[in-house]
Amino acid sequence: KFYMVDKDFLIEFETKIGNLFNEGKIAAPIHLYSGNEDQTIDIFKEIDIENDWVCCTWRNHYQGLLKGIPPELITSKILKGKSMVMNLPKYKFICSSIVGGIPSIAAGIALAIKEQGKKNRVWCWVGDMSAETGHFHEAYKYSLNHKLPITFIVEDNKKSVCTPTNKIWGRELPYYLENNEYKGGILKLPNLYYYQYDNKKYPHAGAGKRVQF
Repeated sequence: KFYMVDKDFLIEFETKIGNLFNEGKIAAPIHLYSGNEDQTIDIFKEIDIENDWVCCTWRNHYQGLLKGIPPELITSKILKGKSMVMNLPKYKFICSSIVGGIPSIAAGIALAIKEQGKKNRVWCWVGDMSAETGHFHEAYKYSLNHKLPITFIVEDNKKSVCTPTNKIWGRELPYYLENNEYKGGILKLPNLYYYQYDNKKYPHAGAGKRVQF
């Protein structure tokens, strides 16, 4: 079955999952997107959805849908409490619920691709605070030094859960952008894409009504 995954489709899917959570039909934590549909769709225009690997964090529904994973399968995994660990290697789709846990996995896949002489690529999503961790720094630096076929995508909503990232580190832009000036949109650097967005619809976890912990 073919699905036209456009901006409206992404928003409607997350809305449906949010409603299911608030109705008490999802027992495990969920993390929902809002406000970055255009950027995510633009990035996927560069991705070979059949052959490239996509690696994500605990927030991954948009990427899974754009990767071509059937919505019914994603919904089924979410209802089983697997939203944060949406691991489907059949679709070359791997996620981690551990903060900073996915960059090293993604770098390892990229290293294997290079060693095997293949032409596909790895795309690894991380949040802005996860990208401040040593796990990200080591994987990103290693990927640059060894010219690995990987692109890290840093989605900056300026928060770590509910804590403003810029106040923690005392600067408006992260260290890895160095002297690059961010002017909106998607900033593209070697092995790294960066963009800012504002999720005004959902909290860090849950759907804004039902308490989950």
